[in-house]
Amino acid sequence: MSSSLLTMRKPVRVLFFVVLLAVALVQIYPFFWVITSSFKTDADLAKAAYLLPSKIYMGHYQQALQSDLMRYFFNSFSVAVGVLVSLIALGAPAGYALSKMRFHYAEKVMTFFLLGMMIPSFACLIPMFQFYNALGLRNTYWALIIPQVGFGLPVCIFLYKNFMSRIPDSLTDAAAIDGASHWYIFMNIIFPMSKNITVTILTFNFVYVWNEFTYANTFMSAGKMKTLPVGLSDFVGEMGGVDWGATFATITLSMLPTLIIYAVLNKQVIEGMTAGAVKS
Repeated sequence: MSSSLLTMRKPVRVLFFVVLLAVALVQIYPFFWVITSSFKTDADLAKAAYLLPSKIYMGHYQQALQSDLMRYFFNSFSVAVGVLVSLIALGAPAGYALSKMRFHYAEKVMTFFLLGMMIPSFACLIPMFQFYNALGLRNTYWALIIPQVGFGLPVCIFLYKNFMSRIPDSLTDAAAIDGASHWYIFMNIIFPMSKNITVTILTFNFVYVWNEFTYANTFMSAGKMKTLPVGLSDFVGEMGGVDWGATFATITLSMLPTLIIYAVLNKQVIEGMTAGAVKS
């Protein structure tokens, strides 16, 4: 009986492996195509897209670095730092309060936060544009930080609340009996134990902020305030022609931070996504 089950399972495992391999290839191919295209000469780019470069050509990277690429990197990095610090500074204490501080209407407060997930960001573009114009916030980092923090907080609070609610109350109760304040308990016990979920929130929000286009294209009209996704328009000519070589090189360079961060923090991200492993 057991041998027949093993015989049946082998084709299933092979099929499962083939499907996973096919999905992986579909996911990886666009990255591979962009990276290899960035090393092609203009003549190679004019040929079939699937061909490998005939030689390694670095001219497109020189062209990209001679543009305002570093300025766009700095703008994107500044916005990302502002958004991530704000999300953790606001989301972690809120998650702690909703999970460990017993007060009336806690569930209703959580529901109120979750309602923010139901509001489409595009519906707020015109009101935010008018609001930023009135306050003079357009072409400032705040014009990008504020909306991304606002729309990112509901998920951030939800993840923190769910994770922290699974940390045994006996830890916080023992600290409270010893005279520790809620702030001390949060900073010295709960928040350090939430490292994996913090890394997960930071990683996913960094990828989103780094690649964000809509807000940057709407609220940033000054060339010096462009972020990386908007800065790619620099390689579109006056007649609509695109310098694909420089564009591919810029895309490759812009992908590096997210790929490096995910490669380094992959383990913590996976553990954070399975945050329910903390047993009460």
